[in-house]
Amino acid sequence: MSKAVASLSSKIPMLINYTISEGKPRLATFWKYAKVELAPPTPGDIPKAIGGLRDVMSAWRTGRYKHITVKEAWLNTLVAAEVGFWFFVGECIGKRHLIGYKV
Repeated sequence: MSKAVASLSSKIPMLINYTISEGKPRLATFWKYAKVELAPPTPGDIPKAIGGLRDVMSAWRTGRYKHITVKEAWLNTLVAAEVGFWFFVGECIGKRHLIGYKV
């Protein structure tokens, strides 16, 4: 038993060094994308969002949405499902219960 503990204790620093050396590039990649993707919207993003909403409304009025491919429609459905999913997850987190509100 003592040999096993001694063997394990001798391997721990090697495991830590390996984890650090392998983790640094992955963490750098994560931070690179996190700075962009997790940043709050800037004032310059507001006109882009309004323009996007105008495009959606004009597509609805002119019927342009009827001419999208099945792949685009499927992707739009998946995005809408994901938004709905995260809305309900946020609701559950906010009320701190899975079922109903405490009244």
